[in-house]
Amino acid sequence: MPFSLLPKAIFQKLTDVTPEYLRAHGRTLLMLDFDNTMLPYTSKEPTVELLRWIDGMKRAGITLCVVSNSHKAKSPDFCKAHNIGCVTHSKKPTGRGIRRCLEKYGVPAFRAALAGDQIYTDVLGANCAGAMSILVKPIHLHNFWLKLRHTAEQPWIFLARKRRIRNHEKS
Repeated sequence: MPFSLLPKAIFQKLTDVTPEYLRAHGRTLLMLDFDNTMLPYTSKEPTVELLRWIDGMKRAGITLCVVSNSHKAKSPDFCKAHNIGCVTHSKKPTGRGIRRCLEKYGVPAFRAALAGDQIYTDVLGANCAGAMSILVKPIHLHNFWLKLRHTAEQPWIFLARKRRIRNHEKS
């Protein structure tokens, strides 16, 4: 699949992604990064907004599965508590965890999307796997390294927004 650091879609936050948007783009499976996409690195407690969003996605028939690089118990524990699929040690941006998730649910990549807060892992991994990449704003950049990484991602975000505007003008 193509190597691209440009997300196909950009949302302010994960809960802005709707079942209607996913269905309009032919997606039935939404893979989710966990840390700083669903919950801050520094918290284990989901917001009421996130819990409502998860429930709404499930009721709408969108399959959810966390695909995380983490080795910690935080994401599997959360997924178990909220009845969401989970693939850990996914090694994004390599396709290993993404392929495991697609195989687990029997969904082809062109019917899946991956939402995450990082260009160099989530977006690149989704694009290379053939899934739709959705970039969301990180919940909390609580240390120097996260801020530095986010700064390094800005040119790609700018190009993706510019491409989206140009594509809308052609419509």
